Amino acid sequence: MSSRTRTRKVKTAAGVHTVHIPRQRGRRPQPFVVVVPERPSLTREVLGLLGRGLWSVRQALAPTGFAVLALGGTTLLHTIAWWSGLVLAPAAVAPAVWFAVVQRSRPVPGSTLAWRVALAVFATLAFAWAALAAGFGPWAGPLPLVWLLTLIVAQSAWLIVRHTR
Repeated sequence: MSSRTRTRKVKTAAGVHTVHIPRQRGRRPQPFVVVVPERPSLTREVLGLLGRGLWSVRQALAPTGFAVLALGGTTLLHTIAWWSGLVLAPAAVAPAVWFAVVQRSRPVPGSTLAWRVALAVFATLAFAWAALAAGFGPWAGPLPLVWLLTLIVAQSAWLIVRHTR
């Protein structure tokens, strides 16, 4: 039996894979590349686990994502053009106008009225914060505390409303 067809048993450690490369013939042997995949580091494993976990609960964390996006957006607006706060200021009045129009055209009593009032107050607070943060910077004065409290209220309400549906 030829040595080319006969298998040789080479003892290797557990988890070690051997690659048999046939002997090169001719004057100019061709180079070869052996690709050995690396084992991911512990940091990469933890970040992957965290990323997969956040991706699986992405809908539940929607208000947090919007709040972080608003914080970054107002930081950028303040850095580029401080006067953008003046442009955003009329948006703080829009929820009150919406509430007046909707309540006048479709008046409702009870819990629906309470939800409308809460939504209008919350949206007014959020738009006012955005205008102030774009004008003065999101880290000025009490704006970070207002942002954090608004985030907590929005996230809590979101989780409660989504859970009851």
